[in-house]
Amino acid sequence: MTKPNISVKLRRWGGVRRQISVLGILALLVSIATLSRFFSIRSRFISDTLCNHDNIECQSGFRSETGIAVETVVDKIQKEMNEMRDMPVDSSAETIVARYSAFLADILGLIESLQTTGNPRENSEIRAVHPLAGRKQPSDGPAEFFLIEEIRKYVRVKPNRLGKQNFMGANGTFTSIGHACFEMKKDIEEYMDYDVGEICRDDWKLAQKLMVHGCDPLPRRRCFARAPQLYSKPFPINESMWKLPDNRNVRWSQYRCKNFTCLASSTARKGFFKCADCFNLSDHELPRWIKQAVSGPEMNLTADFLIPEVLNIKPGGIRIGLDFSVGTGTFAARMREFNVTIVSATINLGAPFNEMIALRGLVPLYLTINQRLPFFDNTLDLLHTTRFLDGWIDFVLLDFILYDWDRVLRPGGLLWIDSFFCLKEDLDDYLEAFKMLMYRKHKWIVVPKLDKDDREVFFSAVLEKPPRPFR
Repeated sequence: MTKPNISVKLRRWGGVRRQISVLGILALLVSIATLSRFFSIRSRFISDTLCNHDNIECQSGFRSETGIAVETVVDKIQKEMNEMRDMPVDSSAETIVARYSAFLADILGLIESLQTTGNPRENSEIRAVHPLAGRKQPSDGPAEFFLIEEIRKYVRVKPNRLGKQNFMGANGTFTSIGHACFEMKKDIEEYMDYDVGEICRDDWKLAQKLMVHGCDPLPRRRCFARAPQLYSKPFPINESMWKLPDNRNVRWSQYRCKNFTCLASSTARKGFFKCADCFNLSDHELPRWIKQAVSGPEMNLTADFLIPEVLNIKPGGIRIGLDFSVGTGTFAARMREFNVTIVSATINLGAPFNEMIALRGLVPLYLTINQRLPFFDNTLDLLHTTRFLDGWIDFVLLDFILYDWDRVLRPGGLLWIDSFFCLKEDLDDYLEAFKMLMYRKHKWIVVPKLDKDDREVFFSAVLEKPPRPFR
């Protein structure tokens, strides 16, 4: 009986020693990774000051200082991971081994990403390309200044998955963290080049282009915003909701249409394809969310939910919310009839959407997809979106958007995904992003999108945020 006990103790002691050695190696690897990052940044400053970018010896010296150290760390991590996988473990140690194997894998991924950023010449060449030049892979250079992986994921440009410009006119989504302004030097300098004390130029379109590409325009000092020449008093609130506004209250110089009648006309060439009928208040907008629109009459299929049936999920519990969509404020107008206050977030893409919402007597929020929502945590009862999230969006970007929406929704608040459409082969991946929120499903439907070649589907859902009490 004694010998088996001794052997068990020896095995346990060997396992403990193994775990201690793993922790020691981890500490060593983290230290090496930190030092290699330090020398990488230090070398970058030295190379910018002392080296000519055309000097090959200087470039090879830069690579040798960081590359060798990083390669050594990578080799050690890979060797340790292989040994940990091959070592015999009892059931009590399996969890520990798996945990530290995953941790080593994370460190390995981080250091390998550092390994790809050692050549300052390559980075400078990438940064020299203008983000609007139409390339498929915009610069990710600024992300490499951060060590925290979540920051790096957020800062990196999110390319459009379909390989073409999205509805905002950009090849990717540029997060508003400030670095994009350095890549758009010409545009931001043009925007800030104005006469102090004078009326600003009619350059809102330039400012919006900067916004969409992650460079929120700086406030301009002593330059008055340009207004319409003959601004007239808006219609009273009892008339403005379902009546086209006065054309004099909009600056039309940047649009194809020069009046609201043109925008509402079915024959007009709209500047924005996602909302071709948004300004047709009487025929298109008036019945929305009140009368059912059937997309497949032969099968009686529709992705639309009606406002009364959604509000009945939480009787009296929906009071304030955000509509992050592309439109002229019709959702907010309808919800107002049910004593619900909705703020409408959109930008002006080919038409004066913000002016239209305001002239209807509603609240427009001039906001891009790149920005953190300007609401505090757990404050909104409802978040609605339509014609906005579609199959062009990057999966990592979708995570950032959904979790920011989750942040502002109160416990028990509703997330209304209205007619999200994507390719059939991408549907499961997108649905998984919504399922990750672990919301309660009140409504959930997928129907075919029949206006093209039957390759796309609509997805709609009404989901409730769980309480998630503090622990």
